[in-house]
Amino acid sequence: MLRTEWKDWQEACRLRADKGVGLMLGTNRGRSRRRQRGNAIIEFALVITFLVMLLMGTFSIGMTLTKSVQAGVVARDAGAMFMRFVDFTLAGNKDMLVRLANGMGMTSNGGNGVVIMTQIMKIGATECLNGGLATGSCPNYDRPVVIKRVVVGNTTLYTTTFGNPTASLLQSDGSISTTNYLNDTSVRADNFTAVMTLNDGEYAYISEAYFKTPEIDMPGYRNNTYVYQRNVF
Repeated sequence: MLRTEWKDWQEACRLRADKGVGLMLGTNRGRSRRRQRGNAIIEFALVITFLVMLLMGTFSIGMTLTKSVQAGVVARDAGAMFMRFVDFTLAGNKDMLVRLANGMGMTSNGGNGVVIMTQIMKIGATECLNGGLATGSCPNYDRPVVIKRVVVGNTTLYTTTFGNPTASLLQSDGSISTTNYLNDTSVRADNFTAVMTLNDGEYAYISEAYFKTPEIDMPGYRNNTYVYQRNVF
């Protein structure tokens, strides 16, 4: 009888011990899983920050490329029409150019864009003589000069580097008189020689399109974004 009770007591002790070990193992496993979940959350937070910045950068660059392509189309088409003597000082032709820039936020006299069209000529001896001047008394002899300038859009956004004639020299159609482009130094477009070399009496037509793109600004990363395209004919 005593032997049987002793065995029963031993078995009970063994079962209680096994149960205690099982509880300890279960508790340790639970703690380990919680630690793993905590580590996963921290890792996810670190990775998602990088991914969000990457996605935003990709979006911004993609939108910039899209806007740049459209600006290129506007500059190309404006220049092609300008060199064919389309008069962009007329309201109807200005509206046509605005329609080409649809979605860029430009109006005929304001907005987020501007298109600058310029005709440049290299002044040679013949041009001076035709204007009644000898080469020695022809201030703009042997220089490229602006002989016509038309601007559509917001004139305050961008200033071209290819000559900036005094506003009073521009006639109603944007042209500059022979006397003025032979004598006035403000019509000189000396920077154009870095783009193209003209022979005496030759012409070149330049169209520039500049658009602000506030819709793709990224505060703290990319501010005051814009696109610019230029065509020379």
